Amino acid sequence: MKETILKKATDMFLTLGFKTVTMDDIAAELGISKKTIYQHYTNKNDLVEDSAMMVFEKICNGIDEISETSVNSVEEVFAIHNFLMIHLKGENTAPLYQLQKFYPSTYTNLMAKQFEVMHSSVIVNLEKGIKDGIFRDNINVDFVSRIYFKGATSIRDREIFPEDVITVYAATRYFIEYHMRAIVTFYGLGILEEALTKNFENI
Repeated sequence: MKETILKKATDMFLTLGFKTVTMDDIAAELGISKKTIYQHYTNKNDLVEDSAMMVFEKICNGIDEISETSVNSVEEVFAIHNFLMIHLKGENTAPLYQLQKFYPSTYTNLMAKQFEVMHSSVIVNLEKGIKDGIFRDNINVDFVSRIYFKGATSIRDREIFPEDVITVYAATRYFIEYHMRAIVTFYGLGILEEALTKNFENI
């Protein structure tokens, strides 16, 4: 039952927001009493933390699988982007905003874990791209990885990128292109152009 509660709560949190969804809402969706939920979770904070970590682990596993099977470093970045859009409910920025505002300790812990994983993952991607002649061999790999993390995690900040100015989808597309064009070789540019056309046909 605990796993069922966690899965349903996670789906609702990602769809509607961590603050918006109440324990009553989760109980109603599952057709159980709120008391049953409290038999497994002392309070909502515990459920939110488990939910955030569940999403994090699922994303980490997905990224690892993509990295192992991707054709090249450019395709890998786009494949990870598409994977994240699916598992983070596309352009819905409410969950992350509410997590940051109402559950700051969970958010801080999540971001620290995310940086640790993403930083090392991007470094591997960059080094692979350099080896394959797709990325320039004179880039500062550690710096590029850090700046990429900061940019990628800022895309969903609605204060910096308001919805009436630019969508998350478009902002992500422009950011990836901005990042890639700064580091690709002439050979890599051809691969990038093809990937842009394939993944973002409507922009």
